[in-house]
Amino acid sequence: MMPALWVSKTGLEAQDLNLTTVSNNLANVSTTGFKKDRAVFEDLLYQVQRQPGANSSADTRLPSGLQLGTGVRTAGTQKIFTTGSLNVTDQPLDLAINGRGFFQIAMPDGTIGYTRDGTFHINDEGVVVNVNGYPLEPQITIPEQTNQLTISKDGIVQATLFGDPTPQELGQIETADFINPAGLQAVGGNLFYETASSGAPLVGVPNEEGYGTVEQGALENSNVEVVEELVKMITVQRAYEMNSKVVSAADQMLQFLTQNT
Repeated sequence: MMPALWVSKTGLEAQDLNLTTVSNNLANVSTTGFKKDRAVFEDLLYQVQRQPGANSSADTRLPSGLQLGTGVRTAGTQKIFTTGSLNVTDQPLDLAINGRGFFQIAMPDGTIGYTRDGTFHINDEGVVVNVNGYPLEPQITIPEQTNQLTISKDGIVQATLFGDPTPQELGQIETADFINPAGLQAVGGNLFYETASSGAPLVGVPNEEGYGTVEQGALENSNVEVVEELVKMITVQRAYEMNSKVVSAADQMLQFLTQNT
């Protein structure tokens, strides 16, 4: 069979996956703290029929060889951890990290999840939890008599109680950073897990040693740029069309052979 058919098949598969990545980015354009993905491709093995630099005679060499590529494959997807814009909500438990770092979430299995989604609530025990009810780590408990809650840029949580104008310190929000955030494993629910590629978490205090500040009353928007994704989508569509035309051209060549031999 014609190699061009199989080469174009790999191109169709790659562009299909590329479109899946673009569609996931667009689907999460309104997801708080979402980080967009980028598909990464690499060319497949080559069939070297004439080695570049080989001798063409006793005193001469081939200036170029004859190398036939066998297509493309998806080498991976990469999370892009640029900071999204901040959306001011004025809700006391809406938090955003302006800069590097992740909030730490205590998972039911005892592990720690990491997120940029600062949409927090309090549960029936006054504990600060995320939208799925998993507590923030270190745990913060809000007293029932709280009149006003204040969270500083360096993560100190204070509450003013009814009848007592003196603020009481409730705890310290710590954030974690990774040497390679792109190596984190996305598990859904706006959460990431540590992996061997991400490195171990470096836990610190916001606004110190390169960590981002905590912004109370704001949420981080998705970093998906809609126009950029639409341009990608058009590019992917055209690349898919070109690969499908190669399939069509190879088919017509085979049809010509079968009808004229």
